[in-house]
Formats: sequence, C-alpha cells, structure tokens
Amino acid sequence: PADTGDDASVAALAAEAVRALGGVDILVNAAATPSPGSFPEDALEEEFNVKVRGYLRTARAFAPAMAERGWGRIINVSGLAARQTGSVVGSVRNVAVAALSKNLADELGPQGVNVVVVHPGLTRTEKTPQTLATMAANRGVSVEDVERAAAAGISIGRLVTAEEVADVITFLASPKSVALNGDPVVAGGGARGPIFY
Repeated sequence: PADTGDDASVAALAAEAVRALGGVDILVNAAATPSPGSFPEDALEEEFNVKVRGYLRTARAFAPAMAERGWGRIINVSGLAARQTGSVVGSVRNVAVAALSKNLADELGPQGVNVVVVHPGLTRTEKTPQTLATMAANRGVSVEDVERAAAAGISIGRLVTAEEVADVITFLASPKSVALNGDPVVAGGGARGPIFY
C-alpha cells in the first residue's frame, strides 16, 4: 500500500517493490476516491494530486528501469467520467489521466513500454453498496432505482464487476497487448447510445 499523493510514500513503494521483486515490469495505477456522483469543487486539487500526479509519480519511479530493459506495461485506471458531465472534478481528473497516459505512451512506446488508460464505468466492488446508497440519498430515490437507472445505460444490462475489469487489465499487462498503446480502453459493459470512433 502507498499514498500516491505523497512523494515519499511512492519512493518507499518503489524501493520496496524493487527489493522484494528484483524489478517491476507491470505497473497498474488504480488510486482514487470513489465518486458518489459529484465532488465539491474544492476537492479538485486533492483528487488531481492523488490520481493524476500520483500516477505520474509512480510512472516516473518505475518507467526508467522498464525502458532500460526494453519492455514494460503501465495501465492507468481512470473512469467513464472522462466522457460524461455531472461532476467537474470527476471529469477533469479522468480526462487528465487519459492525457497523461497518451503523453507517456508516446514517450515510452519506442522503448518497449506501452501505456494504456482503462475507463471502467460504475463497477461492482466492495464499496458499491455505499456508493449507491450515497447516490440514492443525493437524488432522493431508492438504491434499487439508482442501480436500475445505471444498468439501463449499459449495453450488457448490468454493472460490470471488479473481476471483469481485472480481466481486461490482465490482458493489457500481457505481451499480447502490444498493439494497444496510448488509446483508451473502455471496460464499462458498453455505453448505450453514443458512438465513439
């Protein structure tokens, strides 16, 4: 565990990972505060520090050795708030992660290090009941209504699970993912309506 919002914590994480593993070939950044639908705008700096600058901190800690070895994978978990309105903080932090990922992909790709951003949607995790309850309270509706409304916007008709997102990340961490670098991968079960190309 590490606090991606703190330089010293990330440096300690990197040192311990290299000590324990002998080096790191795959970095999955997945730090963030779960969004109950919106954040107060004064949360932007902290959210940006933990998610965007935090991902950059970890990438800078591990990417040089990956590039030296000529192979590596950096997978940045962002979120579909990058493609939606409704939360200025949620949208800004996730769009910034996508931009960070593309910049790192262009920088590191020629050295054998692929960088991809994954955008999960609302995902069933251990925190989902609390997130749905907060959303329901904010909207003045039942938890069942919130989940039903969310599922109605998903092509597969339900929330994806954390395990299903992890399956996508596992593929991206493999050598078979070499054709994917810099472009976003959406792992939200399919958004009904919009056509992204």
